[in-house]
Amino acid sequence: MQPTFRSDAAASLHLHALISDLRWRIQMLEADIRDEERKAGNADPGSETYPMLALTLRARLDNLRASTAMLEQRSEHSSARAA
Repeated sequence: MQPTFRSDAAASLHLHALISDLRWRIQMLEADIRDEERKAGNADPGSETYPMLALTLRARLDNLRASTAMLEQRSEHSSARAA
């Protein structure tokens, strides 16, 4: 059953790499949102004059955070199951 172990280990490494990449992308989106808000002089998403790009980036950010949380749960579940 060694091939299964190797594929499980590879899948775990791949999952951790994906989570790390998503975290990096989240940081980039947060910086982009701050930049757009600074340029517009408006950091209130509820405002009528809030930049459309920042709203779009916030939606993307929310999706990436949800995806990251789901993948982290999967990773924790896999680690607990392997132990």
